[in-house]
Amino acid sequence: MRIRSLTTRLAIAAVAIGLVASGCSSDDEGAPAGSAAELGTTNDINPHDVSELRDGGNLRLAISAFPANWNSLSNDGNDAETGALERPMMPRAFRTNAAGELSVNTDYFTDVQLTNTNPQQVTYTINPKAVWSDGTPITWEDIQSQANALSGADKAFLIANNSGFDRVEKVERGVDDRQAIITFKQHYAEWRGQFAGNTFLFPKSVTATPEAFNKSLVDGIVLTAGPFLVQSTDRAQGRIVLGRNPKWWGDTPKLDTITFSVLDSSAQLPALQNNEIDAVGLGTRDELRTARNTQGIAIRRAPGNSWNHFTFNGAPGSILADPKLRVAISKAIDRNGIVTAIQNGLVENPKPLNNHIYIQGQKGYQDNSLGFDPAATAKELDDLGWKLVGDVREKDGRKLEIRDVMYQDDTWVQIAQIIQQNLAAVGVKLNIETKPGKGFFTDVIQPGNFDVAQWTWVGDPFPLGSLNQIYGYNPDDLQGNYGRIGSPELNALIEQTVSELDPEKAIELANQVDRKVFEEGHSLPLMQSAGNVGVRADLANYGAAGLASLDYTKIGFLK
Repeated sequence: MRIRSLTTRLAIAAVAIGLVASGCSSDDEGAPAGSAAELGTTNDINPHDVSELRDGGNLRLAISAFPANWNSLSNDGNDAETGALERPMMPRAFRTNAAGELSVNTDYFTDVQLTNTNPQQVTYTINPKAVWSDGTPITWEDIQSQANALSGADKAFLIANNSGFDRVEKVERGVDDRQAIITFKQHYAEWRGQFAGNTFLFPKSVTATPEAFNKSLVDGIVLTAGPFLVQSTDRAQGRIVLGRNPKWWGDTPKLDTITFSVLDSSAQLPALQNNEIDAVGLGTRDELRTARNTQGIAIRRAPGNSWNHFTFNGAPGSILADPKLRVAISKAIDRNGIVTAIQNGLVENPKPLNNHIYIQGQKGYQDNSLGFDPAATAKELDDLGWKLVGDVREKDGRKLEIRDVMYQDDTWVQIAQIIQQNLAAVGVKLNIETKPGKGFFTDVIQPGNFDVAQWTWVGDPFPLGSLNQIYGYNPDDLQGNYGRIGSPELNALIEQTVSELDPEKAIELANQVDRKVFEEGHSLPLMQSAGNVGVRADLANYGAAGLASLDYTKIGFLK
């Protein structure tokens, strides 16, 4: 499942890290060493054995706002910061290393196996020690309840993604309450990601009814099952503190607490300098230079697993409802120019992202883009009847004027200004509208209150699980397709891809999906996150994680 981030600059491991940038001037010290390395091969977390760490300590991190909904499976809660808050607290079936390779997360499951292919069956064997934070066992009923909620059968569940559960026929008890057998009515290629990556397992009390699913975690989360749990929240002070879970059965965490403070993006680097937080994404050359010159701060770097993009609103009646118009406009946007302006001095060889599904360095990545061709844009707009009248094109008395909506952040504004210049050159007027973080997705993006919009998608090693979530179109099941763009042809190709159990064939089909997404003018990927993080130098086993999952029991400060 892909989750959203409203800003490109987060100081949270395994989440979007660092893209905010200023002008094109070069950094005297150059990009961080190794910054051209491909994702899927490296991470940079200052690894140390736990014997070298001191007991206790408080890891201090920053977020932009309190969660709109602590249920990260819901449409309201499907954002990067909520996911980052819950990673130390919620079960996942698999761990990943820096290469994106999977291993069963034995804290929660002793075994997860594909046990049959006709019909497809997956058997989850739960660790007999695994319990929710109130001491009740994690059982097959939690898996069954979540599968039912995410199936999409009951539209009252406001899900962010069905995670392939629309393809599940049934979930049954196995040899005992600690085993679940999932039987599929259709093959599902990304079955390993159903309770992994950005999709956590929640207790059945959260997923049993639409009322509980949609509303029970709006103000906070009670039942968790990780090494940490919520110790306190203070909305007035903008602070969430996680403490050790006394019911935790795994390795004892080295940290006592993890504190998340609500800070505007402009306040995060000063907070790092003032020793108020311990890590922050470094998006500008000035920020990179400042962090380098701050005593006790190390620069950690691995290519990020997030990417920012430009999404069109193609809803019926919108100015961009015509796919030919969207495609024509997309060809006028100089993505190479954008990534050079934003990431020069931050990475060694800035390149635009040319795929919606796979990121650079990930197996399956290839360039499926339509290219930058403003001359073709001008001709296609003419052919569509949008004629130049002064500086702006018009058709049937309507100006070709569109609103670009984004979170109030310097990088987003700079990207929009470059796009604004690109489009002005072909007679399209772009107006820039910025919004606060609070309610950005719930009140602006989900209702479709934009012509084009910018935010970040945060990926994981299970990209096929996001195809239907973002690019499949069903007017009665929005999920993450906020631009309301799609076609029966694309839906059919997605269906074929996610039904393919042969990994190599699935990659080939996924790239056909990606090309079709470009051809429908659904959205335009811009760039992958640079991945530079300023981290307190004595903080170990934390930093720029890339595709790897972090072990929150092993994060701590050196003796």
